[in-house]
Amino acid sequence: MGKKVFITGGAGFIGSNFVKMLLKEPDIDEIRILDKLTYAGSLDNLKNIIDNPNIKFRRGDIVNPNDSADLMRGVNWVINFAAESHVDRSIHNASPFMKTNVEGVRVLLELAEDSKPEIFLHISTDEVYGSVESGSTDENSPLRPSSPYSASKAAADMICNAYFTSFNVPVIIARSSNNYGPYQYPEKLIPRFVSLAMDDQKLPLYGDGKNIRDWLYVEDNCRALLLLLKKGTVGEIYNIGASELHPNIQIAEKILAILGKPKNLIDYVKDRLGHDRRYCVNWDKIKNLGWRPQANFDEQFANTILWYKNRIDWIKNRTVEAENFYRQILGNN
Repeated sequence: MGKKVFITGGAGFIGSNFVKMLLKEPDIDEIRILDKLTYAGSLDNLKNIIDNPNIKFRRGDIVNPNDSADLMRGVNWVINFAAESHVDRSIHNASPFMKTNVEGVRVLLELAEDSKPEIFLHISTDEVYGSVESGSTDENSPLRPSSPYSASKAAADMICNAYFTSFNVPVIIARSSNNYGPYQYPEKLIPRFVSLAMDDQKLPLYGDGKNIRDWLYVEDNCRALLLLLKKGTVGEIYNIGASELHPNIQIAEKILAILGKPKNLIDYVKDRLGHDRRYCVNWDKIKNLGWRPQANFDEQFANTILWYKNRIDWIKNRTVEAENFYRQILGNN
């Protein structure tokens, strides 16, 4: 008999890509998805697979135990992608981040204590480590979150560890670096800049544009997560990175070059408080399980930009809300 899987946040960026990968696994019988369908989640991300007989979808909130209880019952794996994830929004209003990312995780862990899945995989972020001026952070590095978002994720990690230690909930924590790929909501840097550049609008770049991120292709991340479900050790934390360290200015320039747009569209704007300078994780631990990123960065980055360019209606329908947020709340153009 195949496995039954419960996925929260399965209509979001990484979650929807993971669902598509999971459908190709021969030993998966049933995928149960819970998603609140906030501004960043959409059934369009699951287009062409939502009617698959192996998928059961429910709109709901992880904070409400009644939305998840029956979906978690009897499953082998629980994967929690559900989260508020935009740093700028967390600075404007931290409340929904604490509610979903902290209280929501506690609710899921309580349910898992009763339903007893084989694995509870919690999706975290490298941002919990804070800015890394040099070298890299491993799984034992101290947590120094700089934003309400990263603080909420660090708190969730600690709660996961507590439920493993106190209640034997079989938690594995994955801390992934910045993902790129299709279906990302255009409040995030890459799809946002593609959308703006397509309309010959300015690309607002914080500070001097030299903040560095480690860019991980979403399919590589999903492969890593699947490997953790199969070979990871409960109670452990695993960093997932690609060692593709690129400053934001370079990302912006690459987007403009691929789209054939001039560099003078880049507009340097006032930096925000708490903007981490550099992220870099050591991912030797998951490498020892046999995982390596397969994507060629330049190739998959270009493919990602062209994916958004060729689906201009998809991105434009979502850009309006994102840009309204930046204009009205942050004052960015």
